[in-house]
Amino acid sequence: MEIAFISFLTFLAGIVGTITGFGISTIMVPVVLLFLPLPETLLLVGVIHWFGDLWKMYFFKKGVDWELLVFFGIPGIAAAYLGASLVFQLPEQLVSQFLGAILIAYVIFLLLRPSFKIKKAPLIASLGGAGSGFLGGLTGVGGGALRAVVLTAFNVPKSVYIFTSGLLGAVIDASRIATYYLGGARISSALTIGLLLFLPASFVGAFVAKKIVNKIPQDKFRVVVSVFLFVIGAKLLLFP
Repeated sequence: MEIAFISFLTFLAGIVGTITGFGISTIMVPVVLLFLPLPETLLLVGVIHWFGDLWKMYFFKKGVDWELLVFFGIPGIAAAYLGASLVFQLPEQLVSQFLGAILIAYVIFLLLRPSFKIKKAPLIASLGGAGSGFLGGLTGVGGGALRAVVLTAFNVPKSVYIFTSGLLGAVIDASRIATYYLGGARISSALTIGLLLFLPASFVGAFVAKKIVNKIPQDKFRVVVSVFLFVIGAKLLLFP
């Protein structure tokens, strides 16, 4: 029963996480914690999340933008580690609420200025990557949502948005998985076998998401992402 439920949850999270570029952990962690201890939950969801990143890159491989990956991605990854080094020095609840307020304020701003767009210049991309990476590392949550803020501000094509989210997420998630494992977290033998169902469920979820994304007009895609940003922002602000 537990295996079947997590498989279905993985499928749903795969759809949402692929379309929005973020949210798999936000959806899965609170639910899986009802069944498993925190270290095993984080490791299991981390593995599923990492494969979800691979599916994003596979299904949206035409969205490779090397300039964006270099100038946005590298500063973002470096700043995420810097932010993570400070995570225990600040009150977690306050930081999460601050992040939630940023996300909600951005969505409201887009609602008032729907044509808003930032030029994708190297310096601006680097500053955006560093800022979103630092805050994501500092909070420990919402890194994908913060990357989404900057990428939607650039208003890049949806394939570029999803591929970039997948690649950067894969790099960061790989380091998180290693950290959990080296810290002693392990997945039970039953759930290790369960991955034979969870990962295909994740792949099918990403496949369904690909079909949905193809039907979303480019000029409406940012609106779809903004809706999910608002939901995540409200969750962090009200239930940190």
